[in-house]
Amino acid sequence: MAESHTPADDIIYNLVSIQYHALKGAQVYSKYASDAHDHSDVLEFVEQCRQEDARRAQRAHELLGKLTAQRGGGIG
Repeated sequence: MAESHTPADDIIYNLVSIQYHALKGAQVYSKYASDAHDHSDVLEFVEQCRQEDARRAQRAHELLGKLTAQRGGGIG
């Protein structure tokens, strides 16, 4: 028999997805910065994006910790 699906499952999946994509983006910023090395305005923008993704990943991590703690420490 299939397990029931809850909105909480969606919330956890969504947060994991947000965190994953923010962390994947962080992997490419050094390439972007390298490509823009002669353009300080572009470098500044790339750094701003990197910092925003880092904050986004950290916030998703915090929220996931809170949600999983409320569910007794388990995701499933």
